[in-house]
Amino acid sequence: MLGLCKRYLYLSHRWLGIVLCLFMAMWFVSGVVMMYIGYPKLTPQERLSALPGLAAERCRVNLAQALAAGGQVKSPDSIRLTSVAGAPRYVFTYGKTQIAVDAETVNRIDQVTPAQALASAGSFLATAGGDYLDRIDEDAWTHSKALDEHRPLHRVQMDDEQATLLYISNTTGEVVRDANRNERFWNWLGAWIHWLYPFRGGALDQYAADIIIYTALAGSILSLLGIVVGLLRWRFKGRYKHGRKTPYRNGWMRWHHILGLGFGVIAFTWILSGLFSMNPWKIFDSGAAKPKLQAYMGGEISQRYFPLAVPEALARFQDAGFQAREIEWRLLNGQGYYIAFDGQGRSRILAAQANGRVFEKFGWQELQNAAERLMGQSKVSQHRVLSEYDFYYYSRAAHTMTGHIEKRLPILRLEFTDPASTWLHLDPYTGNFSKLDAGRRVSRWLFAFLHSWDWLPLLNNRPVWDILLIAFSAGGLLISVSGIVIGWQRLNRKLSA
Repeated sequence: MLGLCKRYLYLSHRWLGIVLCLFMAMWFVSGVVMMYIGYPKLTPQERLSALPGLAAERCRVNLAQALAAGGQVKSPDSIRLTSVAGAPRYVFTYGKTQIAVDAETVNRIDQVTPAQALASAGSFLATAGGDYLDRIDEDAWTHSKALDEHRPLHRVQMDDEQATLLYISNTTGEVVRDANRNERFWNWLGAWIHWLYPFRGGALDQYAADIIIYTALAGSILSLLGIVVGLLRWRFKGRYKHGRKTPYRNGWMRWHHILGLGFGVIAFTWILSGLFSMNPWKIFDSGAAKPKLQAYMGGEISQRYFPLAVPEALARFQDAGFQAREIEWRLLNGQGYYIAFDGQGRSRILAAQANGRVFEKFGWQELQNAAERLMGQSKVSQHRVLSEYDFYYYSRAAHTMTGHIEKRLPILRLEFTDPASTWLHLDPYTGNFSKLDAGRRVSRWLFAFLHSWDWLPLLNNRPVWDILLIAFSAGGLLISVSGIVIGWQRLNRKLSA
């Protein structure tokens, strides 16, 4: 019986390997590429650096007029005043819908013409000319769900040194993605194949997530079986007749066995953590109701909380030595504030009252009061001001998957007694918050830590992190390549028999 079990174990590993080793080799190669070049994205700082300063004399439309022009009855979740092709424009967010209104003419932007898209691209990259290409729903560099509210997208090819391809929102007219020549070239070997994007956008689009999940699950099983087989076949005591610890005389089989014992655990954890990146079957979701943003704000965003006119607000930022390129409307504890951003991503806050003043940060108690209202009956069990990054709150390079999310310091961490053991991180520079419940903290271990080795002692000591990940990726690649060769040889023998 034991012999039969072993036989099925060996056969399972053999035939799974023939099917999956090609995928695994692809993942190891593309993973190394992604260490240095990520999927194209437009970071907040890149976007802000390309915007002109907001001109007070051109901001003629007040918030009430712009909201009326937007045509929505309910209050927006967020409001921005930005620039498109050099002109000021309101952008209102309602859930996953965005509506734009011209801040000079009070005209609602129903759709963007090719000429307007070209003008937006020219303003964004003013040192280069551009050629309008087409309007597309999705292509190889725009699979991100964050772009769904902007589709279809206009594409403009710029003639700068990097041959940058710009994507312009059909909803707001803003540039929402840039992809230069270097990013496009390397991503064919990086994120595009690592995330199995060839299955996106075609007949298999609706199955793309399941393909990734079940392929990664099968790869995890293959790796685990390989570890078990490798241990069973290794002679810990004594040697085989030919004098070695491994039973395999053939070079590829012998190297596959040795490499599997040396790097098999790393390969298993990487593939398994890749599976966890998809949050399969919603295993990391807490099931708790989504907190109501209005509870945090203390009301609904409307003109009555912002009696200070936008031109006057811009003048006060200017008097404080701060050149605003974008403004957000913020409601906190029932008080209105303007949050201004400059071209370097720095921010300042202005109380939106007649006697409002410009300042840098909200107080910790103000933020805690808003957070407690957000969490309802749940109580704060612990609060802490973080002045340094830790395991759950840290920053990554801009090109990485989460690198575009700004992680400022200091921030306030509040831990609550709710069933999901929620933590809130509150940014005093903007009043923004992020939520981290027990499920997401588990995901932090099982995905980010195991997959990217996001551990501060390594991240803060480059190139130790690079050397380790490249060495282990090379080991995983050699396991996969040897498996491909062994599988090809076996299939040849089967087909020739």
